[in-house]
Amino acid sequence: MNSKAKIGILTIVSLILVAIFLFYDVGKNWDYVLPRRSLKVLAIVVTGACIAFSTMIFQTITNNRILTPSILGLDSLYMLIQTVIIFFLGSTNQTMLDKNVNFALSVGLMVLFSGVLYQLLFKKEGQNIYFLLLIGIIMGTLFGSLSSFMQVLIDPNEFQILQDRMFASFNNVNTDLLMIAIIAVVLLTIYFLRFIKYLDALSLGRDQAINLGIDYDYVVKRLLIIIAILVSIATALVGPITFLGLLVANVAHEFLKTHQHKYLLTGSILISIIALVGGQFIVERLFTFSTTVSVIINFIGGIYFIYLLLRENKSW
Repeated sequence: MNSKAKIGILTIVSLILVAIFLFYDVGKNWDYVLPRRSLKVLAIVVTGACIAFSTMIFQTITNNRILTPSILGLDSLYMLIQTVIIFFLGSTNQTMLDKNVNFALSVGLMVLFSGVLYQLLFKKEGQNIYFLLLIGIIMGTLFGSLSSFMQVLIDPNEFQILQDRMFASFNNVNTDLLMIAIIAVVLLTIYFLRFIKYLDALSLGRDQAINLGIDYDYVVKRLLIIIAILVSIATALVGPITFLGLLVANVAHEFLKTHQHKYLLTGSILISIIALVGGQFIVERLFTFSTTVSVIINFIGGIYFIYLLLRENKSW
């Protein structure tokens, strides 16, 4: 079975799951239920697409399938930003707690962080992938430790406001930002199209890409900015989902069995939508909201990450 046929299968499965999620047990109040479920599905699609898209690009430019933007600390940075806002300004500062202002601030700081990370790591020659992984884990741990320190000192009432942003959940989707997020994703996709032709060559490594005539530093820096914005969009909508990108990107590689990014990007996005829509349906109908889909995905993704590390260790 070729890649096009597999993409077709994933598309059909994702559409079926979305239809089941929307119309299952609608009852007589369909005019009330359907609009709310549609917003939730739309947020799931945008979030899943952003995470899968950014992870696949990131793994391509780092030439490693166990790295994700989350491992490099972008999710932890988002939580640090939210904690700092509440810690220093309090929950009464309506300007900084405004969803649009908060979203713009988060995106700006994450883009700045990715630019600094690029200058320190990606531009230096001779830095291997293990050094990148080490620095990413250190930065993520640093951001997480700073967040935890301030959360311990914070007022309990304000901590409750912060806690709503700590765990990813599609039950309380930030619908005010949904249209802004969709517009941003569309604009980023249009901008990204000029770089998609370089991805297959970038996956060969820095030296090979340069030999093929690619301005490596120029392309990678702009791809990193795209990644940072996509991750911040997904995190601002529903909260951090650490291992989703790792899971869907590797499943896409294993299922599609191709190195062509036009198939890998589409496949990873569809698999992400299937995982989130199916997972949310199970959480709502089977577990009756006793847990969140992010907990399940992070659990499965964490186990899969350990498996990948062990597999890489055996290959060495």
